[in-house]
Amino acid sequence: MRDHFYDHVPWRLSEMEHRYGENVHVLADPLLLGQLATLCRKETVQPEFNRIVAFLYHSLVHAVVNTELPRRNVSVPTRMAETTPGAVFHGEIIERETRVVTVNIARAGTLPSQITFDMLSTVLDPKGVRQDHIVMERKTDAEGHVVGTDVSGSKIGGDVDDAFVFFPDPMGATGGSLSRAVSIYKEKIPGTPRRLVAMHLIITPDYLRRLKREHPDVVVYALRLDRGTSPEPIFDTVPGERWDEESGLNETQYIVPGGGGFGELMNNSYV
Repeated sequence: MRDHFYDHVPWRLSEMEHRYGENVHVLADPLLLGQLATLCRKETVQPEFNRIVAFLYHSLVHAVVNTELPRRNVSVPTRMAETTPGAVFHGEIIERETRVVTVNIARAGTLPSQITFDMLSTVLDPKGVRQDHIVMERKTDAEGHVVGTDVSGSKIGGDVDDAFVFFPDPMGATGGSLSRAVSIYKEKIPGTPRRLVAMHLIITPDYLRRLKREHPDVVVYALRLDRGTSPEPIFDTVPGERWDEESGLNETQYIVPGGGGFGELMNNSYV
């Protein structure tokens, strides 16, 4: 005899309404939005800054794992089984044999990717969890405008066949870095991934436009959408309803309202 109550465990992601398509998920979470607002304040510096980043990414990974990864049913005897018949938990859990690769897009992605790697190595069989590294930076002109992305090195530990490939990069601003990283995995790394998942704290409509054009198969998760440089009438519309008129970037392609350069703040290195 067994209890079937946990044979199927429903998980419903709480997310904001938008018109960007089914591959975009902007979480609706007052607790995380409050912590993210604190993170973006001028007064928030080390070590509080990285502590909040860690909290936010633990929560974001939690949501992505529950939504994206496969499950299986298990029967696990508890320590009560030695004395009491039927002391066995039966229920649906995350499939531990799932293969996942998390990609560190240095430098802003270093801490988020490490958090993702450590958490997945606990939740899944660690033999199937890998962390890769790509070193890249914005390429700007004399006026500070972003004109491309420079890749100066990488450490990629194998193929990605049937793997979920996660890109935990805090700021989805122009989409240049993320698009370049995804292209590397599609064009240069052997194997066909099961899913490509971008995991951000903040994204912009500009970022989503580029991703839709260059990599429409990528699934995007974010805690917040910023479109602060849009024309004022846009602020009364559902995001994506007038997508072509929306923007969240200033003249040097930083996010507005945003929170400044997270890579600089995470590392206390302002270069």
